[in-house]
Amino acid sequence: MAIATFLEYGEIRGSIGGKVYSRNRYGQYIRNRACPTNPSSARQQAARLHFADCSVMWSNLLTPDQRLAWNLYGASVPVTNRLGQQIYLSGFNHFVRSNTAIAQVAGSTVDDGPVIYTLPGADSLFIPTISEAAQLISVPFDTGRDWVGEDEANLYVYMSQPRSPGRTFIGGPYRFAGAVPGDSGSPPTSPQTIAVPFAVVEDQRVVVQARIGRADGRLSDMFQCSVDVAA
Repeated sequence: MAIATFLEYGEIRGSIGGKVYSRNRYGQYIRNRACPTNPSSARQQAARLHFADCSVMWSNLLTPDQRLAWNLYGASVPVTNRLGQQIYLSGFNHFVRSNTAIAQVAGSTVDDGPVIYTLPGADSLFIPTISEAAQLISVPFDTGRDWVGEDEANLYVYMSQPRSPGRTFIGGPYRFAGAVPGDSGSPPTSPQTIAVPFAVVEDQRVVVQARIGRADGRLSDMFQCSVDVAA
């Protein structure tokens, strides 16, 4: 679905009908939309199952008070969309958004809506490196952040498919690589290493994304860093 604003004030980016609107260094452009095949991979099936499970939980298992708490959280906490605009999601969207991330690390579902109406902020020390020899992402982070010493909190890490070094824009697809779990007893030290989800070779370029999930279900906006693969 496209994200659009009036042309006299901004830009259109995304897909509408059979057209895709985007921009590159030469300006805005429109191309025909290509409909990819659906390979129905194991990862896709797992993601769909997580979404379906969350939908059932929202409708059938959460109490009215729990749904109300998520709705209040959604109405109070703006998130940033792909155009950098501040928008508000529904309580259901936040419930699914948070719990599908938790499901990736086989964590426990958060049923109660958060009562702190702020998102975790981005980590300014998140400047990962990747080695062809090790096939690992080295993930640095600020050890002073609250999530580091919090059980059931996580730093979720995702990586794009590797591209040629000449690519200035990499839009994905992204694959979940792993997570750095918070721990009240033995907080993780920085950096931590996570295996790459796509094999890489020296001088390729990837984008590594991350978001912070707190134990109460709050999930940060995505933040990212472009990485050139080292030897």
